[in-house]
Amino acid sequence: MRLSNQTQVAPRPQLLSNEILCLSLNSLYSTKAPSRSFRRRESKRSKLNAKPRLNEAQFQRAVSQLTPRFTAEELCNVITLQEDPIVCFELFNWASQQHRFRHDVCTYHITIKKLGAAKMYEEMDNVVNQVLAVPYIGSEALYNTVIYFSTEARKLTRAVNVFKHMRNSRNLDCRPSIRTYNLLFAAFLSRGNNSYINHMYMETIRCLFRQMVNDGIQPDIFSLNSMIKGYVLSLHVNDALRVFHQMDVVYKCLPNSFSYDYLIHGLCAQGRTNNAKELCDQMKQKGFIPSNKSYNSLVNALALGGEVDEAVRYLWEMIEKRRSADFITCRTVMDEICRRGKVGEAMRLLKELQEKDIVDGHTYKKLLYVLEDDFGNSVDKTQLGN
Repeated sequence: MRLSNQTQVAPRPQLLSNEILCLSLNSLYSTKAPSRSFRRRESKRSKLNAKPRLNEAQFQRAVSQLTPRFTAEELCNVITLQEDPIVCFELFNWASQQHRFRHDVCTYHITIKKLGAAKMYEEMDNVVNQVLAVPYIGSEALYNTVIYFSTEARKLTRAVNVFKHMRNSRNLDCRPSIRTYNLLFAAFLSRGNNSYINHMYMETIRCLFRQMVNDGIQPDIFSLNSMIKGYVLSLHVNDALRVFHQMDVVYKCLPNSFSYDYLIHGLCAQGRTNNAKELCDQMKQKGFIPSNKSYNSLVNALALGGEVDEAVRYLWEMIEKRRSADFITCRTVMDEICRRGKVGEAMRLLKELQEKDIVDGHTYKKLLYVLEDDFGNSVDKTQLGN
């Protein structure tokens, strides 16, 4: 058979569909170098995603400090002295693999503390799972630490599950205490400023409080204030007042300044200025000074309710008590005075606030321009140049 003298061309390989897609997409993008802000974001993201490395020398030094048959207490002491949380975690894992060694409450507790403080929540959950898997081990302080760092990591479901584990434990040393409930109250109350969300969580807080009382745990000032704050945030001010009046009579716990501050703010938000003033006077009689938030809420509510003279009186009172009036409060008072046709009085008040260094120069000019925008024909425009 004769061979053909013609050169045969190898067939051209066909591109896969995904390769064609990549080539077409690459042609759509610019070939310019990425911006500095983009590179900075990428560098920051890569640093966050990069797992920290173990300091092998430091780890070996820590291991050398342990005796051949070290105890759980000795391991706890070594972990306590370590500043690197990765070394602490590796020490914990290394000890778990040693013959005849068993972790105790102290080693679990210190390791969870170290990992939680370093925000190594994934590694912390690994240790917590080991604790929960051993039915006979644990303590109230250990589980409270787990609940605290779980709420810090915004793992509220995890915290509640640990709480249930504590209640179901046969070990009396693991049962919830007042601190356990207070940790959960604080976690539920920090879920946001939305009144609907607070209303949903308030039902859980109410059930927790009832369960705490039924278990024979006496509420303290923090738990009672948590109930008052929760009711105020969920717009159930009457329920908050009910708890307030029961504090001394039922629970033998006197209100403190936070109790009054929560209620004054809640009453002002509903326009109930008379009740707010009564509580404010009662608070001062007991030697407490209302907070910035209470005074600002009261001044705003009085001004918006038409009680401008009372608002100005409380404004000067809060200044005398060394409380700071914010921009919204000053603007609300000025606006309400101007709406009554007393623009000159508002200007004199603003000037007096500036002279007494209550408002700085920037805030003074800002309020002047606000008054100019709202009451332009009545404001002395020569003031705007000062």
